[in-house]
Amino acid sequence: MSKGQRNEGFSFPLVRFAADWRVLSDTRFQLVRLNNGICSVRSLVDEETFHPVVGPVAEAQALYVNQLQLRQRLLRHAGEFVIWDVGLGAAANTLTVLKATRDIPCRLRILSFDRTGEPLEFALTNARDLGYFGGYEDRVRDFLGARRVAFEDGPQTVNWEFHHGDFPSLVSAQVAAAKAQRWPAPHAVLFDAYSPARNPVMWTLPLFSNLFGLLDSQRPCALSTYSRSTILRVTLLLAGFYVGAGHATGEKEETTIASNDPAMIVEPLGPRWLERAARSHSAEPMTDPVYRTEPLSDSSMARLRAHPQFA
Repeated sequence: MSKGQRNEGFSFPLVRFAADWRVLSDTRFQLVRLNNGICSVRSLVDEETFHPVVGPVAEAQALYVNQLQLRQRLLRHAGEFVIWDVGLGAAANTLTVLKATRDIPCRLRILSFDRTGEPLEFALTNARDLGYFGGYEDRVRDFLGARRVAFEDGPQTVNWEFHHGDFPSLVSAQVAAAKAQRWPAPHAVLFDAYSPARNPVMWTLPLFSNLFGLLDSQRPCALSTYSRSTILRVTLLLAGFYVGAGHATGEKEETTIASNDPAMIVEPLGPRWLERAARSHSAEPMTDPVYRTEPLSDSSMARLRAHPQFA
C-alpha cells in the first residue's frame, strides 16, 4: 500500500532509468530519474514509480504540508498533534512533514502504516541520491530497527511509530478494541495508497467507514489524498466525511480533502458535483476489495442527498 504510480485517466511522463548511482537497484527496487531531474524509487515487483510526476518532496509539500495546513495548525496547537501516515513507502511524506515543521515548538506523534519496510530500507541506502532525507538518516535507521523512534529536533519533539501489516485489517481490529487500547485519534491523515484499480482493498466503503469511526468528534481531522475520482469522493461522503476539492499537484488539476469538520473544507463539493456524480458510470462505492465501476445506486444517491453537506 505504499506510494506508486496512479492510473486514473492521467498521463505521466516516462521515467528515465538511472545509470550512475552507487546502489542502482536490487531485485525489488530501482532508482529512477523523473523528467524534471528529480530522483525517485521504482518498485520492480509492482511496476510502480513513487511520486512519478513532480517527485517526492514537491508532491508531499503540496498535497500534505500545504493542503492540510500543517504549519498553521501546529503554530496554534497545544499538546500532542497526531498524524496517520497511511502508506509509509519510502517515507518521503513523513520526512517532508518533519522538515517543513522542524522550527515550530510542537509535539508530533506519527503513526506510519505499511505492509513492508522494504522501500524505506532501499531508499535509506540511496538517501544521498534521493535527496529528501535531510539529516534524518540515523533516525530512520533506528525507526526501521525498532519500529519506533523518539527524538527532539530543535523545538520539535517527535514520536514516530511503524505499524506493520495490512491497514484495513489493522483498522478493523482497532474498531473492535476497547477505546483505551486504540491508537490516538489523528488530527491529520496522509492517505497515499496505490490506486483503486491496483489496490482496491485500500479504497472500500467499509475501510473508510471504519477509519471515520476511529476519529474523535471533538478533534477536527483532515485527510488528504491524490485522487479526485468520483467513486472515492462518494465513498468518503457515505463514510461520514465532509469532502472538498483539493489543490493541484503535478499534472493533477485537483486532489481531494476530507474532514469530520466542515470548517476545514475550503472548497466543498456542491450540488453541481452531485449532479455529475449521478451521471457518472463510476461512482458506486466498492464494498468488497474487488475493483469494479458502476453508476450510483438509488440507495447511495438517496444517502448522498441526505448528507449534511448537501442539506
